[in-house]
Amino acid sequence: MPSLLASIPPPPFSGLELGPLDVRMYGLLIAIGAFLALQLVVKRYERFGGDPDVAEKATLLALLFGLIGARIGYVIPRYDRFLDDPLSALAIWEGGLTFFGGLFGGAAAVIIYTHRKGASVPAMADAAAPALPLAQAIGRWGNYFNQELYGRPTDLPWALEVEPPFRRPGYQEFATFHPTFLYESLWNLGLVGVLLWLDRRGTLRRGSLIFVYLIGYGVGRAWTEALRIDTFERYLGLSRNNWIAIVIVLVGIAGLVWWERRGRTSDPSTDDPSATSSDPDDGTDAGPSPEDGTPEDGGPTGSSVRE
Repeated sequence: MPSLLASIPPPPFSGLELGPLDVRMYGLLIAIGAFLALQLVVKRYERFGGDPDVAEKATLLALLFGLIGARIGYVIPRYDRFLDDPLSALAIWEGGLTFFGGLFGGAAAVIIYTHRKGASVPAMADAAAPALPLAQAIGRWGNYFNQELYGRPTDLPWALEVEPPFRRPGYQEFATFHPTFLYESLWNLGLVGVLLWLDRRGTLRRGSLIFVYLIGYGVGRAWTEALRIDTFERYLGLSRNNWIAIVIVLVGIAGLVWWERRGRTSDPSTDDPSATSSDPDDGTDAGPSPEDGTPEDGGPTGSSVRE
């Protein structure tokens, strides 16, 4: 029986010329993912009883500092490439973002801003949890258009064709590779569905979804990283990003257990973004309560990444 696919063809183009503008697909897909993430976070946080204006500004700060952190995370391990032309470190449209740097930068910005506004950090985290993998699912297609970050050679029916100029050293004789961008994109879409399903069930404490996201993303990233051939540095057989993904999973598990156990003895009202926290250090501060004051579950749709 013939296979449905012979292979995934290389991209027909990497950008679009719109008058004087040369729009790179990599950057365009990041922008689309960011826009959808913004809409989802605002919608969900508002349904939880929070201020949509706070959610919008927090998300914009997350995108800004997430982008900065993602670029810094890419440049630092490769600083020698930018010594002759330091300004090239700013050329993100050419590719070169690390998710883990973006996650740290964006998360720090959101936590600080939300806390300073007296809003609910747990509710904001839950609002953002499904938005992150949605944006990543879209952004990973930027790797396809750049013909980068693919996996080991394979002859599977869905193998990705890579043109000779984009093949990694030592793999020039191979034509098709594992489409790790596709694997991670599909994994992240599935993670969006799992997070929304858990949210609708309502069995987890407000704020727990972000830890579920860390676990789910870390597992998916770890197995796709194991397929990639773009990293030559190995530690005990695993790449740097492999180890970071494992740490992310462990942090997610520890955080989920700690947060759920903490909720057994804490005031349930602190999980509500419309409730005012009496302890400014417990991470659950909230603004004035709306008339309704009842958190609701949100619907589907934050830094697509490069590495």
